[in-house]
Amino acid sequence: MRYFIELSYNGASFHGWQIQPNASSVQETIEKGLSLLLRTSIHIVGAGRTDTGVHAKFMIAHFETDQVFNPDDLVYKLNSFLKEPIAIYKIYKVKPDAHARFDAYRRAYEYRVVTRKNPFETNNAYFVNQSLDVEKMNLAAAQLLNYKNFKCFSKSKTDVKTYNCELFRAEWERKEEHLLVFHIAANRFLRNMVRAVVGTLLEIGSGKLMLEDIDRILQSESRSEAGYSVPAKGLYLTEVMYPQNIGLDE
Repeated sequence: MRYFIELSYNGASFHGWQIQPNASSVQETIEKGLSLLLRTSIHIVGAGRTDTGVHAKFMIAHFETDQVFNPDDLVYKLNSFLKEPIAIYKIYKVKPDAHARFDAYRRAYEYRVVTRKNPFETNNAYFVNQSLDVEKMNLAAAQLLNYKNFKCFSKSKTDVKTYNCELFRAEWERKEEHLLVFHIAANRFLRNMVRAVVGTLLEIGSGKLMLEDIDRILQSESRSEAGYSVPAKGLYLTEVMYPQNIGLDE
C-alpha cells in the first residue's frame, strides 16, 4: 500500500529535506522513525526538496509498506519519536500510483521580512534595516504573472528540461507594522527561485532597482541581471495541492 504523510517542520536545524552525507535532513529523520516503528526499511518521497534552513508549514511525502498498522497510532508514535522541529499530522492511504512530487499541481510559499529588529524572528524571518516601498514591490510582483520563463531567478547549474512555471499568485501583504509577507504560488518552482524573486523585489522596494527593471530582468533570462537571493530562514512552504481523487477511503 502507498500512504501520504502530512507534516510540517522548522528547517533551522536541518540541512534541507533530502538525505545527504554527514548532515541531518528531514527525509532521513522521518525514514529512521518509520523504519523503526514499522520494523522494515522505509523510503519516503517528498513533494519538494527544500534547501538548508527552509521551513515547511505544510509538506506531503509518500511511502510504501505491506505492514498493517493503525494510521492514528502511527502518527502518535512517530511524533513521540521525532525531533521537536518535525510534526506529523496525518497518514492516509492513496492510490498505488499516487506520487507526492509529480501529482502536485500547485505549490505555495511565503517569505517573511521584518523591518525592525525582533529577537523572536531571528531564525524565522529576514531583517531588512531600511524603508521599503511596498506599493512598488507589489506592482513589480504583479508583472511576474505575465511571464512563463523564470530562468533569471534559477540557480545557474540546475538540471531541468524547462524554466517555465505557471504562476497563480505573487503579492506582498503587510501583516503587522514591521512584518511583511510575500505570497507566491505556482505549479512548480525552480531551484532558488523564490529567494531570488524576493531579493529582486526588495531591491525594487529599496530603490536599488527601478520598477521598470523587472521586465528587463525577466526578458534577459540571466541570473546575473536579477537581484540577490535572500536567506533561507524566512522561507516557508505553505501549500501543496493534489487532485481530489488521489486518496482511498478507509
